[in-house]
Amino acid sequence: MRLLMLGGTEFVGRAVTEAALARGWQVTVFHRGTHAPPEGVTALHGDRTDPAGLVALEEGEWDAVVDTWSGAPVAVRDAARLLAGRARSYVYVSSRSVYAYPAAYGLGEDGPVVAGSADATDSDDYATAKRGAELAALDAFGDRALLVRAGLILGPYENIGRLPWWLGRIARGGTVLAPGPRETALQYVDVRDLAEWTLDAVQSGLGGAYNLVSEVGHATMGELLESCVKVTGSDAELRWTAPEDVLAAGIEPWSELPVWLPPGELYDAMYGADVSRALATGLRCRPVGETVADTWSWLRSIGGTAPQRPDRPAVGLAEEKEAAALR
Repeated sequence: MRLLMLGGTEFVGRAVTEAALARGWQVTVFHRGTHAPPEGVTALHGDRTDPAGLVALEEGEWDAVVDTWSGAPVAVRDAARLLAGRARSYVYVSSRSVYAYPAAYGLGEDGPVVAGSADATDSDDYATAKRGAELAALDAFGDRALLVRAGLILGPYENIGRLPWWLGRIARGGTVLAPGPRETALQYVDVRDLAEWTLDAVQSGLGGAYNLVSEVGHATMGELLESCVKVTGSDAELRWTAPEDVLAAGIEPWSELPVWLPPGELYDAMYGADVSRALATGLRCRPVGETVADTWSWLRSIGGTAPQRPDRPAVGLAEEKEAAALR
């Protein structure tokens, strides 16, 4: 298989690239040159935000293109149009954010979506930008376009900082504010499981939209944080705190306490996806302990500090705010 990876040097793109190389695929990585791609790829350089940025892609044929772009939809539009006659399929790694809010618990791929435009030149609104990019892929490739609607993505190479923040905080030890209930069911996907499913889908010729996260309750908040304690070898004491007490302390879910959401509309929208289509087509999700352990190993291998995407705000709870809440 000949794969063209648009990106391929960070998080999702890197996981897909490494998985394809492990299968013996021929992988071409198109990127800006900011980060080095994995060894064994053919590297092409260009900046998709530049009017002449796609020159390096004007020649060549591929079995599949995988695109993880999260900026303005026009970049996906231009790349998909350029490649439509020279690639068999186009995979766009989208997001479940494209569903109109509030997305009902148990919503499948046929749920209502936000408006979007393939011609949009801005990405101020994440949901409409992702939907616009979906439309761009569909316009150029039709039923040869595969839309991977991922939810929360965790695992090695994470450059958002959610699981790395929890690992770092728990590694410091002491009493840790653990947002409850402990039994809160999570729904996420390990980036490597996303990569393997995506490559299997390419080989099978799948098209259309797929919610790509684990089954509801694949892990709980308790299992996630307790795995962090175990793999770091920390003396941390998790102090489980009721949602209403966390919120009363002025702590923001998701941003200050990554991954965690209190009961309500946002929790249902984020952690209540129907993933029966993905499961029926081979999605398999590894245990949460493995995701946590491998992320910790990667984090230590790079000095303990995760890379941070410049277009995303930093996550995590300030020490003094946590201490005040614990008091």
